[in-house]
Amino acid sequence: MFYYLLKYVVLGPLLRLTFRPRIEGLEHVPDSGAAIIAGNHLSFSDHFLMPAVLKRRITFLAKAEYFTGPGIKGRLTAAFFRSAGQIPVDRSGKDAGQAAIREGLGVLNKGELLGIYPEGTRSHDGRLYKGKVGVAVMALRAGAPVVPCAMIGTFEAQPPGRKIPRIHPVVIRFGKPLDFSRYAGMEHEKAVLRAITDEIMYSILSLSEQEYVDKYAAVVKAEEAEQAAKERRFPRMPLS
Repeated sequence: MFYYLLKYVVLGPLLRLTFRPRIEGLEHVPDSGAAIIAGNHLSFSDHFLMPAVLKRRITFLAKAEYFTGPGIKGRLTAAFFRSAGQIPVDRSGKDAGQAAIREGLGVLNKGELLGIYPEGTRSHDGRLYKGKVGVAVMALRAGAPVVPCAMIGTFEAQPPGRKIPRIHPVVIRFGKPLDFSRYAGMEHEKAVLRAITDEIMYSILSLSEQEYVDKYAAVVKAEEAEQAAKERRFPRMPLS
């Protein structure tokens, strides 16, 4: 009930009025049955803008940190995400991927829409990064189509680190559903999972027209943080 109150009474109208998002390809989202909406992830506001424009309810796998923050702010954030039907997933540890797959399949097995960001984290620089294969595992096990989605303009509206979004044109573009039934029963084949994931990421790339980086976003973030720390320890001396 809280989800639909947010969508139709509180947050949805506010987001539509503020951003006036242009929606393209909404007819590609199935009217019923299980399906995965796989999108790029540029901004915290992605979590709210996409559900605001969809006719059906969508459940996202949200990082556990949204549910475990300290203080009053943390409790309010956790209550908000729980009330909106979002599912916490612990992304740490070796079993994190399996936990996400298990929770995602629970949504799909009920014939609902599941929202997922195959990159696994927000892009810190606006580029599109290599996708993780969990989306392929869920698509095969549930026999669900994957609808690629591109969020355009949300990085400029609310890049990582910015708490209050600025007004900026936003486009939400959905592509034709991808059917992977030809790979049924092959969810344990690593080459198949990588091929499916790459096809999904290429479809997102075609919609978003971002620059693509064939590395995981988390790896690039770690490399850049290590380089920045190294430069702080050993600053370059000015040329005389």
